[in-house]
Order: sequence, then structure tokens, then C-alpha cells
Amino acid sequence: MTRNDPESRIPELFDLGDAEHSALFDGLEWPWEAVGSIGAYLRTLLSGPYPPGLHSEVPPGSAFGPDIYLGPDCIVEPGVFVKGPAWIGRGCVLRQGLYCRENVLAEKGVVLGHACELKNSYLLPGAEVPHFNYVGDSILGSRSHLGAGVILSNLRLDKRQVRIRIGDRVVDTGLEKLGALIGDDCQVGCNCVLNPGTILGRGSVLYPLIRWSGVLSENTVCKGSSE
Repeated sequence: MTRNDPESRIPELFDLGDAEHSALFDGLEWPWEAVGSIGAYLRTLLSGPYPPGLHSEVPPGSAFGPDIYLGPDCIVEPGVFVKGPAWIGRGCVLRQGLYCRENVLAEKGVVLGHACELKNSYLLPGAEVPHFNYVGDSILGSRSHLGAGVILSNLRLDKRQVRIRIGDRVVDTGLEKLGALIGDDCQVGCNCVLNPGTILGRGSVLYPLIRWSGVLSENTVCKGSSE
């Protein structure tokens, strides 16, 4: 395992060429700054180009709040609860038992799975959160995948602001709640726990049962803990 910390800039984590909402990152230096802007960005979408509306079939036994845009060609299973505000793009899959809280932005082809809880997060095209996951205050890159039981922890036990070590310096994010920033094409194994402020570089892989803190370089395979 290598632990060389890359410069964790937005272009090095996410290819935004296929993203409909790349504007969320406009003018930002660090990717975690977007986490604090998801709610305001959603309000602009829902009051402008994407007024609330359900454009896919919603079966009996599922519930959607009033401030939700659900795109066409989505598969919605019974037992889904989407509180909103939320924007869910074309061709997403919402599986039974999903609990989608406030401020969730999901691009096309995202999987929001069984017994998963999400809040204040942005999922880029093709990201998969398939079963028994918690995703809070996080950004998941295109085609990233969380194994069953993966937890993206977003709050320090001492409730202090989240800090991230970037190279030889420690950066204060200014956020009390910050989960993980997971680059494109990452694979996170079953039952991993990612501590607040984790950054996974593009194409990195965590084996199952890992507890990870800090930055993992791109295209790195990790078989043990960050310690």
C-alpha cells in the first residue's frame, strides 16, 4: 500500500464531462466546499429549470415529498421514502427500503439501494449505493461503488470541525459534518467505515472491513487500515 497524498483537487477526483450539475463546483478550490452548497443549489434547480415533479412510475407503498424532481426511466420499488429536497436523474434505480433525506442530488444511472440512508450528498453518473449503506455529506464519483454495509461517517465524536491532511499540511474544511469524497471508479469493499473527511483518489480500491481515515492516492489498492 502506498500513502502518497495527492493534491486533492476537483479535476483529479472527478471527470465532470458527463455530469449535468458540474456547476455545483464552479469557483471552488476544494471539492468539500461543494458539500455545503448542495442545499442552495437544489433550491435553485427546483425553482427554475427543474420544477418538482415525478416523471417515472411510482408504485403504491412509496412516498415522495413535495420538493422532488424524479427524472424519466427510473425504476422505483415499493417501500421507497424520499423526503426531499432532491433531484434524481434519468434512469436511476430506487430500491425497496431506501430512506433519502434532505438535499440529495443524484445524476443519471445512480443506484440508491435497499436499506440505505442518504442526506446532503451528490452522486455523479453511475454511482452505486446498493445495500445497507449510510451516505451523509459526501460526494461519490462516476461509477464508484460501495459494497454492502459501507458507512461514510460524517461527524467526529468530539463534534469539532473536520480537518484533512493534504500532503504536509492540515486543511480545516470549516465543516462540522463532512463524510467522504470518493473519486471516479472507486471500489469500496463490504463493511468498510470511512471516517469524516476521507478522500479516495480515482480508481482506488479498499478491501472489505477496512477502517480508513485521510487521503488515499489514485489507483491504489488498500488491504489494511490507514494506520
